[in-house]
Amino acid sequence: MTDMLHPGLDAELPRCRHRGVVITADAALAAMLQALWPAQAVCWQVFERASQALEELYAEPPDLLLVDELLPDMPGLELAMALKSENVYRQMPVVLALGGPEALERENWSVTEVDELILRPFFPAEVKARLALTLARACRTLDANPLSKLPGNTSIIQRIQRLVEAKAEFGLAYVDLDNFKSFNDRYGFSRGDEALMMTARLLVNVVREQSSPSPAMHFVGHVGGDDFVFILPAAQMEAACQAVCSRFDAIVPSFYDEEDRRQGGIRSTDRQGNEQDFPFMSLSIAVVMNHNGKLTHAGEAASMAAALKKKAKAISGSIYVLDQRQH
Repeated sequence: MTDMLHPGLDAELPRCRHRGVVITADAALAAMLQALWPAQAVCWQVFERASQALEELYAEPPDLLLVDELLPDMPGLELAMALKSENVYRQMPVVLALGGPEALERENWSVTEVDELILRPFFPAEVKARLALTLARACRTLDANPLSKLPGNTSIIQRIQRLVEAKAEFGLAYVDLDNFKSFNDRYGFSRGDEALMMTARLLVNVVREQSSPSPAMHFVGHVGGDDFVFILPAAQMEAACQAVCSRFDAIVPSFYDEEDRRQGGIRSTDRQGNEQDFPFMSLSIAVVMNHNGKLTHAGEAASMAAALKKKAKAISGSIYVLDQRQH
């Protein structure tokens, strides 16, 4: 339900060019890699020695690095570990090519910082699958929100665009927490994160409860901070928004201290530095409906939602606003 598109998978590779670097003195390995995908999908740069590749790797980290353990100038694992020890390069996916199954016994792989292994003798179909999965994992890791682990902006845009191109009848809800800043200022980041996690779980649960023959239209993403999105079939969107608002309003008072619960909110400082009273957190939900394939691209949905969100924020309490132009 909260799955993202996998830019590293075989079906997606032609849509998004990846840059790979392979360091190996094995010409057959380099040739096999270059034959796995068309050049417009994955473009490989080949180096025979680690010393030749280091400057390039540091100057422009690739989308995927494959290192042969059998290098003429240094052990491949040593090179991989050195790169991973640099904080800025830790997210770069590194695949290690080993001499054979017996090499698996030499290392403690639970503490070895490589992302995947391939073993001699190489089977192209297996190598292709392992590299595609490595790219997919890397894309998910980089895109996922670090707090909620929900898909982030890249996945959100891709999912919307895919549904728009399919002319699917779907609803896209942009969710914003009102009065979150005052709550964060009063109680601190830790309790603010708890409120964000509650919101994420609530959205996931409500979307999961909706039945649909098309899992592609069940999606929850975390734009960042206190902004979320969720997607459902158009016919289910309004009932889902009602459920989200009512459940949020029922839960949110428990996040406040007893004294603040009694007075219905907190006293804090607004963005201009003025003290004022803030009510409990609430939700503003702007819903864009794609009826009859009216949307043409993901950006159009975002701009329409921004205008709707202004209307929602002008109303106190948890509220959703539907885009009537799509009906």
